[in-house]
Amino acid sequence: MLWHEFTIHTTEEAVEMISNFLHEAGAGGVSIEESGSPNKKRDTSLGQWYDEVPFNDIPEGQAVIKGYFSEEADLEQVQSEITPRIEELADFGICAGEVRYELKTVNEDEWATAWKQYFKPIRVSERLTIKPTWEEYTPESEEERIIELDPGMAFGTGTHPTTSLCLRTLESVIQGGEEVIDVGTGSGILSIGAVHLGASRVLALDLDPVAVSSAVENSRLNGMEDRIMVKESDLLSVLKGGAEKNLGVKLPVQVVVANILAEVILLFVDDVYAALKPGGAYIASGIYKNKIDIVEQALVSSGFEIADVCREDDWVAFVARKR
Repeated sequence: MLWHEFTIHTTEEAVEMISNFLHEAGAGGVSIEESGSPNKKRDTSLGQWYDEVPFNDIPEGQAVIKGYFSEEADLEQVQSEITPRIEELADFGICAGEVRYELKTVNEDEWATAWKQYFKPIRVSERLTIKPTWEEYTPESEEERIIELDPGMAFGTGTHPTTSLCLRTLESVIQGGEEVIDVGTGSGILSIGAVHLGASRVLALDLDPVAVSSAVENSRLNGMEDRIMVKESDLLSVLKGGAEKNLGVKLPVQVVVANILAEVILLFVDDVYAALKPGGAYIASGIYKNKIDIVEQALVSSGFEIADVCREDDWVAFVARKR
């Protein structure tokens, strides 16, 4: 089967938004390649190895995003729809850089499974390791917990700075027995990580039905389908009449985690506050460095107290406590 490969050269800052644009335009898969420069700062605090991953010639701060569309898709129409949306990112403080586009046709075998060779087991925190289902791996200690993941082409592998940062932050927050809401769950990786760390129950939410299916499957792969309830919803909708709904958790909860864009986080800060018990923690991740102040102001204005600010590369995760 032939597919159209739509390549967009942009910045790392704009990756999340442009990837979402491609999904909304009907992409059957999206791949992201960021700078592999030997000069790029890399986190080796947990003994991560990088020498097996080939370097690339993408300049630091830049990224190449590829969306794959069926042979019947009109790529010129797709480009005409996406281009103005990318140009509008500057209005939201997101720099997409000097965007370039490329179009070509490829065989399915060239992209559908080729990315798997780059997804290896990776230790992301003191206790958590992400392992693709097709790789063999032996834990180094009894304390190490393995997140089995088959993200598919529609979701990331969990190694993006925002995800690894969020997992490490969850590890510092969860003490055991907490009920958690995971907003924008994607592949379900944070929900699975939360249960491994001691959460008793998790409500995983996503607006994308494909994400819901992926999270359900990954929960099953990890034997957690009885502790993770996945629902197609945003936070606001699921809270309406929440006491009468079967949500898998009892509102209010002790922890809410959201690894999504700052612009989306700003939309439901008050809803998170209402969903938390007093003293409960809100982990807000996916925040690029130029959005730190505006997110912090929104959290404080809603009544949160900033307990911690965690960083990796140019990304930030807030731990905010309900007063």
